[in-house]
Amino acid sequence: MKVLVTGATGFIGRQVVRRLRQAGVAFRLASRDPDRLDPGSDAVPMPAFDAPAAAFLALTRGVSDVVHCAGLNNDQGNATEANFQAANVQLSLQLAQAAAAQASGRFIQLSSIRAVIGARVSAAIDEDTIADPQCAYGRSKREAEIKVLDAYASSGRADAVVLRLPPVYGAGMRGNLATLMRIADTALPLPAGALTGTRSLLASQSAAQAVWHLLVHPGATRPIYLASDAPPVSVAAIIGAFRQGFGRPARLMRVSGGPMRIAATVLGKQAFWDSLTASQICDPSLLVSEGWRPETDTPGQLAEMARLATAQRR
Repeated sequence: MKVLVTGATGFIGRQVVRRLRQAGVAFRLASRDPDRLDPGSDAVPMPAFDAPAAAFLALTRGVSDVVHCAGLNNDQGNATEANFQAANVQLSLQLAQAAAAQASGRFIQLSSIRAVIGARVSAAIDEDTIADPQCAYGRSKREAEIKVLDAYASSGRADAVVLRLPPVYGAGMRGNLATLMRIADTALPLPAGALTGTRSLLASQSAAQAVWHLLVHPGATRPIYLASDAPPVSVAAIIGAFRQGFGRPARLMRVSGGPMRIAATVLGKQAFWDSLTASQICDPSLLVSEGWRPETDTPGQLAEMARLATAQRR
């Protein structure tokens, strides 16, 4: 077994590489910045989305499996629809076509719940949720899922797998969770009682473990899986866990959501506010039924992140 990991220097890619090392598995690492990878490792530059097919055939030659973590995330505020299409759709298609032609094992495509639901929508999500992406990033992730699965199906293969992830937390995280962590690091009272949303999250280590599970699972795999911690947690509990880790008093005020939403609108933060009050609950039971185990102490993990951040500052 030799696994190609794309986006190997990224937030989740680093965790996947760490898990492969723990398992003693051979790997090839592809990154836009291969100099950041360990010297002596089989590290190569990641081809651009418009590179010739020969570049992707060379990338996948000699590997059995592929874990595709590379792509453009939704924390890039100035990215356009064309940027997302290039980095997430065209790149995934090129890689999947090459891998389907010569890699004997599985292709794990990391995706997002944004492929099926917008950030401001409240819903329960499983593998059968009808896809209705609401943003350029989500549309590109959904189209990438379709392209990868179709590339393998057209080659007569059924060993491509899409792994959809909710917001992932861990060292180096970005997005709304990183914003909440910064907000929590203050002694000032916070109106977190108005943040009624409940969210499914996923520890970065658990994401890597889900990838490993899908790589070595002995039975046939399904086309789509969903991973998340269990149970989901409220946004107020997330802030409270961060405050506990920072050694801050809780000071979470119960304030009506109406005035807070008006204030957020005036400040141009309505979308952010709506995302904090939406409930998005993921059901990872399919993956669990096949032997994967989710993180069960999300608040404890978030508090530990804050404690480590405090220790690093000191």
